[in-house]
Amino acid sequence: MSPLSPLLRLSGLCAALLFVLAVLGFGAGLDGYAQVRHPVALLGAHGVPHALAFNLLGFLLPGLLAVVVAEGLRRRLPATAGWAPRVGSQMLLLAGLAFAAMGLLPLDVDDLHGSASQLHASAWMIWVLGFVAGTLLLGISRLRQAQGRALGLAAVACGVLAALAAFALQGVLSAPLAQRLAFACWAIWLAVALPLLRHR
Repeated sequence: MSPLSPLLRLSGLCAALLFVLAVLGFGAGLDGYAQVRHPVALLGAHGVPHALAFNLLGFLLPGLLAVVVAEGLRRRLPATAGWAPRVGSQMLLLAGLAFAAMGLLPLDVDDLHGSASQLHASAWMIWVLGFVAGTLLLGISRLRQAQGRALGLAAVACGVLAALAAFALQGVLSAPLAQRLAFACWAIWLAVALPLLRHR
């Protein structure tokens, strides 16, 4: 199997940096926006200044780069790989597409129960479920391989923490902080997934 190209290895890191810098930069430029009080999606909501640019740089491009990472993992599965890593890599690809979709389906802050906001929320839910399921399926299968344990540990840790942040910590942390913790797990995973990839 051919080695990973430097460009492919950097795709996950680029996705993570794009997302983090977009959230910090556009957040700093929006009057009254506070990272600890407001959801990330507000930066791309209908009517918010520079929403289109944020949706492109914060959701769409990072999501498409995440698809590249997932496809890179899938293509490097050994021929003897079982169903778990194969399904896991497909779930990660779905998560990347859903993340990109959040940029195409922006929140409507004037109608949080309307169809636009519900579509955005659905994309977020598909993203988090796909990411958690994908990292756990891929990670647990990697833990059984002597040369894949670093990737397996990273995947399982990111998946478990993201699940806790998305579904269990909402009552302990504020919703925006819990959401950011889930996003942080995703960003860390993207940055390390391909560089940690090892094969026999």
